[in-house]
Amino acid sequence: MNGISIRWLPALLIALLPVLAPAQTLERIRATGTLTLGYLPDQPPFSSAEGEGASGYAIDLCQKVAEQLRTQPGLASLKVRFVPLAPGKALGVVRDGGVDLLCSPMVETLKRRQSVAFSLPVYTAGIGVVLRKDAPIALVKVLSGEVEETGPTWRATLNRGLAAHNFAVQSGSVVEDWAREKLRLMKVMVNLETVTSPAEGVAQVADGKVDAFFASQMILRSLVARDTANTNLMVLDRRFEFEPVSLALARGDEDFRLQVDTALSQVYRSGAILPLYSKYFGIPSELDQTLFKVYSRP
Repeated sequence: MNGISIRWLPALLIALLPVLAPAQTLERIRATGTLTLGYLPDQPPFSSAEGEGASGYAIDLCQKVAEQLRTQPGLASLKVRFVPLAPGKALGVVRDGGVDLLCSPMVETLKRRQSVAFSLPVYTAGIGVVLRKDAPIALVKVLSGEVEETGPTWRATLNRGLAAHNFAVQSGSVVEDWAREKLRLMKVMVNLETVTSPAEGVAQVADGKVDAFFASQMILRSLVARDTANTNLMVLDRRFEFEPVSLALARGDEDFRLQVDTALSQVYRSGAILPLYSKYFGIPSELDQTLFKVYSRP
């Protein structure tokens, strides 16, 4: 009997690996007395480098996570350390336990979930549009969804609001597919140009070469916030499609994930999200406030 037990011990240990393998983040944090937060240093207003630390909307939310952790046994004196990461390597560092939490929000996809887990959503991104602040009022209204019903049909109204302008999208992107399909369905004839990158699209708007550029609203906000020398651009609040983004953490560590989601839920339900969100994006819309309640957990 003992021989059989010993003989099957390696197989038993292998079978237990999925249970034993997940990162024990809270134990690591207790051992070091430090919460290690990764971030992308060039993603304002969500995360930016600031001296030896970091700042931004998602950074502030991660500080709320640190406050929540300080209420746990043995973590009252918890310190916070920020680690700048490269965009292409950030999720790998999270997966390998190099940082405890990634404080630059990302879209939760099935492919990404193969290597990391995600918190509750912290922001609702989606397809947005950037224009110049001196754009025609009629164009701003139609892109904001404030179409005046003056024509015989809604399609005619849209044509008068859009057809006289030039728009741009990134070539080969999902936004290009979305824009062409929408224009086809609405039967709106506009000049739709393509650019090679979001940065080029924003520059085209700033230089007056196109009237509007459509891309991920989160990327647009980041590019406009980054270009402090160019203040004649605005990203509309309207999202044409919705895409929640979250904070990445190691897979299989539900205890730590519970602490992260507890902190976020408390911020959402207490109303503390209102001044925090307003600091970076302006007063949240009724829809955004509703979404925060939906995202939170009781």
